[in-house]
Amino acid sequence: MKEDNEERIFKEVPNGKVGWKSPSNIALVKYWGKKPGQVPANASLSFTLRESVTETTIEFEPASGEGFKLEFFLDGMKNEKFADKTVKYFESISNSFPFIKQLDFKIRSKNSFPHSAGIASSASGMSALALCLCEIERKYFDEFSSDEKFFKRASYFARLGSGSACRSVYGGFVSWGEIEGVRNTSNMFGNKINKNIDSVFDTFQDSILIVDAGEKEVSSSLGHSLMNSNPYSLGRLKQAGENMIKLMEVIKTGDLGGFVKIVESEALSLHAMMMTSNPYFLLMKPNTISIIEKVREYRGETGIQACFTLDAGPNVHLIYPDENKKEVRDFIGSELLKLTVNETVIHDEVGQGPERIAY
Repeated sequence: MKEDNEERIFKEVPNGKVGWKSPSNIALVKYWGKKPGQVPANASLSFTLRESVTETTIEFEPASGEGFKLEFFLDGMKNEKFADKTVKYFESISNSFPFIKQLDFKIRSKNSFPHSAGIASSASGMSALALCLCEIERKYFDEFSSDEKFFKRASYFARLGSGSACRSVYGGFVSWGEIEGVRNTSNMFGNKINKNIDSVFDTFQDSILIVDAGEKEVSSSLGHSLMNSNPYSLGRLKQAGENMIKLMEVIKTGDLGGFVKIVESEALSLHAMMMTSNPYFLLMKPNTISIIEKVREYRGETGIQACFTLDAGPNVHLIYPDENKKEVRDFIGSELLKLTVNETVIHDEVGQGPERIAY
């Protein structure tokens, strides 16, 4: 991502506003463990959600003093924690976006989903922020940039804020990380899988069952760092690499049985890594396990290829084909809602990616 930075400094500093709505995503093959420079220890694959989005706008004006100032509003309320985090992020990439130092910023962000809902807000939030910065750059310095270049650049800088955010810059199924034998895959940005996907996955459903609405017990940064000393990390990385190759074939052929086996194995492997780290973490709750057992029983009784996956927390993503939506949601209502907090479920599905907010 090299560029002539002298050409990205305002000659006449503007006032303006940009905005993007960017979705979260759910990883099927999990990225867990990373190398310096926000490089993944293993490749991952996710699908982008439709309804679970972050809307972010950036208002900017000429800086009032040396350097830049930044205010951050989350759901209409000033948020110093997010402001501090965003300042550090902006400072870390200011050599690539030197116009940052010429501006003061007012950032307004809101999520369509509740905090701590088992949906990766860092993925949607950081991807929306990176898209906004790239929009400022495109508007004033690179107006003829192709969409391909624009989104690749946004994915690159989203990754520096939150690894999984690089996948949220694209819709549908997205990989991140170098995959053996697959061309054009990279550790530096996400890669949209445009070809060789069976149509059954175009409308796949994701119902997120909220087992615990509390804060995460362990941050993603700590969780990733614990892989460095985990005695099973090498085996896990080998497993992830093999599962990536298998899942790429599965989504090509539409093999739902194979899809279920890989996705559930990946979810449990992620939690196994946390249980065997030092210090260890038990992130599943009793009701998480009850839901998993009921999902397996339901699949065995009905033959419907619904399966579970988990992020680094207790909430369960139940994913299933669109053609089985009615039956699965009836099952959720009759058997699973009672295992959630206040009967809370968020229904989502595969989405088409970010959208620019027009003014």
